[in-house]
Amino acid sequence: METVSEIIATMKAVAPAGRRRLDDETLRQLRDLTQSLIASKEGAATEHARFLSIAERELCLPEAELADRLRDATVLVTGGTGCIGATLMAQLAAPCPGRLVSVSRGATDDRPRHARAEYLYADVRDQATMTELIAGIKPDLVFHVAAQRDPGLAEVEVHRTVSTNVLGTRSVLTAAAQAGVPQVVCASTGKALRPYSPDMYTASKRAAEWIASTVAVASDTVCTAGRFTHVLDNSIIYKRLLSWANEPEDGVIRLHGTEIAFYVQSALESAQLLLLACLGSQRGESRVHAISDLGWPVSLLDLALAVLGLSGSATPIYVSGYDRGYEEIPFPGLYDPLTAGDVSPLLNAFEAAAVVDSPCPMVDAFRVDMASEHGTAKLLNALAEICDRTQDPDAVRGALNELSWALLDASLAAAPRQALGRSAAMAQRHGDSLGADHRRVLEAIQDHADPAASLAVSRAGSACPPRRTGRSPPAESGRTLVFAANREKPGVSHSFGTGHGVAAQRSVAARLGSPMDEPEDSARHRCPTRKAPDTNARQGASGGLH
Repeated sequence: METVSEIIATMKAVAPAGRRRLDDETLRQLRDLTQSLIASKEGAATEHARFLSIAERELCLPEAELADRLRDATVLVTGGTGCIGATLMAQLAAPCPGRLVSVSRGATDDRPRHARAEYLYADVRDQATMTELIAGIKPDLVFHVAAQRDPGLAEVEVHRTVSTNVLGTRSVLTAAAQAGVPQVVCASTGKALRPYSPDMYTASKRAAEWIASTVAVASDTVCTAGRFTHVLDNSIIYKRLLSWANEPEDGVIRLHGTEIAFYVQSALESAQLLLLACLGSQRGESRVHAISDLGWPVSLLDLALAVLGLSGSATPIYVSGYDRGYEEIPFPGLYDPLTAGDVSPLLNAFEAAAVVDSPCPMVDAFRVDMASEHGTAKLLNALAEICDRTQDPDAVRGALNELSWALLDASLAAAPRQALGRSAAMAQRHGDSLGADHRRVLEAIQDHADPAASLAVSRAGSACPPRRTGRSPPAESGRTLVFAANREKPGVSHSFGTGHGVAAQRSVAARLGSPMDEPEDSARHRCPTRKAPDTNARQGASGGLH
């Protein structure tokens, strides 16, 4: 009998990656090989059962503190009819806030509703509507969950993804700041740990985190976020596996690779993470929260084999290679062995250096540090203008890509030199195998890790072509570190009131390149923690299905 690795090698030889269509003979061979793989691969059923059990996982909550925060509050949830939004609505309804409102497009409207909640329909991409709606509701707290969440679809529906995830976030946050909303909590993704990505979904959510940090610095609105990994209750890949297994004879299960493992969390954990992010806030800065221990990553191959075995399906597996929107090889300097074992795998090495106290020991939080760059606001405004003018995917993609490179530079400019140096050293070991984007990221990290050396090389001249690192003007030109400037004012205190001055409103608009109308006149909760997974598993799964 062939070994598992030999069967997989034969499958790849019979049907090389990248094929759009497979002929009948190839499908027949893949069916036989898939059945051999099901018989030979041990542990698939156990892995499948572990995957499903994650739906029951939850976080501990400081109930008393949360009840105090929500008592008599008006709470608005964007995307409140989706999977995580509906779960969050249920969690919010239990403490009985003064008013609970969901705002969504109604695209997913099949989930249970709560008698005490209000359900309104609006599109977060409509700035005027969101401004009017938030000003009318006057919420004390906003949870912004609405998003286009499918990485593969993001590469096809580029305009909808960018206008929803980037410009929709800007609409909600600027409307909230203008209305004097005390706090906004945003839903984000573990993919945003990548300091740069050409993938539309990842880039759009990373830009959204930057927008939140900008609003937090420029206004009295407190902004926090929760990063999710793959959510079981709304699992795109699991739904596809079940669907593919039931396809007719010419159907096929397409896997990006056989070595993929990915982290998973439950919708309940996700909703509870947003509630904890609500409590883990600090005025004047943005904080991002993520679950510390996500358990051992789930094997995609085992999951597929278990679905086929349990259903009795003869559908073959085809290792098709990576689709656009999914990164095959992560940047090798993302994790630092000095910190990776101590924090959530959804934090990169630079973010791990900015960890702050969190409201629960099952959650890690970090402060979003980005240098203040006038150019980023201009690029965001240019992106909005392009989206207004055209839905051409190449034009929108190009504009977001320019913004993404600028945000890389802004985050590296604020990162600790030591963390930058270690990341550069780790990535440099893989220099010969880096793709063009990763080489450019490495060059940008090296420049910021040792700016003096970079300046010396620049002055001395070089036979090499200039680096396109997206670098902004040096500090002498007026660039300021946003968060450093705030931390240097320990005597400044902020109330949790809702008053916003004209200057604060103009500041938000200027930083985000957004038009804004001229106005008329705790102690940490103690709870058990799970054992942290192995650092190597985190690194290996970082290119998974977050």
